[in-house]
Amino acid sequence: MKAVRCEVYGPPAGLVVRDVPDPVPRPGEVVVEIHAAGVNFPDVLLIANRYQVPARLPFIPGNEFAGRVIELGPDVTGFAVGDIVMGTASSGGAFAERVAVPARALRPVPDGLDMVHAAAFGVTYRTAFHALVTIGGLKPDDWVVVLGAAGGVGSACVDLASRLGARVIAAVSSRDRVAMCEKLGAVGSIVYSHEDVKTAIRRFTAPGADIVVDPVGGSYTEQALRSTRWGGRFVCVGFAAGDIPRIPLNLVLLKGVIVRGFELRTLAEYLPDAIAEEERTLARLTGAGMRPVVSECYPLDQAAAALERVAGRQVTGKIVITPAEELLA
Repeated sequence: MKAVRCEVYGPPAGLVVRDVPDPVPRPGEVVVEIHAAGVNFPDVLLIANRYQVPARLPFIPGNEFAGRVIELGPDVTGFAVGDIVMGTASSGGAFAERVAVPARALRPVPDGLDMVHAAAFGVTYRTAFHALVTIGGLKPDDWVVVLGAAGGVGSACVDLASRLGARVIAAVSSRDRVAMCEKLGAVGSIVYSHEDVKTAIRRFTAPGADIVVDPVGGSYTEQALRSTRWGGRFVCVGFAAGDIPRIPLNLVLLKGVIVRGFELRTLAEYLPDAIAEEERTLARLTGAGMRPVVSECYPLDQAAAALERVAGRQVTGKIVITPAEELLA
């Protein structure tokens, strides 16, 4: 099969496409023919060896996919050859024509959700749910500020928070991204380059934001933290800007703000009940028509270009790689 490989740490341009052996399922594993794979910012960090959990060279990046079951390993129950599934490959491998993953990492693609949108759904919407609900304690009518609101996680947060009854302010890098966020339900927007973030948030939300979700980091984090009301919640999701901010703790003291973070990879270990609630809520909203924003699709041999777009923060919504593009129709 063909697969994208990272053979040396660095920028996406260093990735290569190789012919590699087909995966063979071990006990409890399923082999999936990948029709579509979602691209996420952690993929960029992994190939650069900047992620919290390093990947050993060489490796196949990508951990989010949708496709068709083509082989079952020993002891697998609940799936059959031909099933259409979506899932995650926790140790990578999704930027390929096939992948072997534990059966527990798969779930059926819901009716009405096509392969491309299924591949773009899991990481961003699961992250959004836990940032808003599990960690952020979202309530109807809360004022929610989303930094990086036009990106993958950001757009999912705007969409989900709006559907759950919150009032969402979308913070974006340019005016051409405002329309997409408003279509997803944002009631206001802030363009970083045109206005002071703290002042703009206070203009919309006085006496301040109830929840700030920050997948970006960098220079706007402190401004957004200063915009929270007393007792507000600030949820750290990631650092797409590249800089990990240092927060003056006197702000936390004076404002009574709750600063929390989480990592989706380990959440089930610590909060298993939250996973069940996430699955119920997302299934209900997907059935009601909730879909991720997919702005671009790339074939497997252009995976490096797709990752360059994500690395440069040039994407609205999600990019999807289509190893089996001819099968998507």
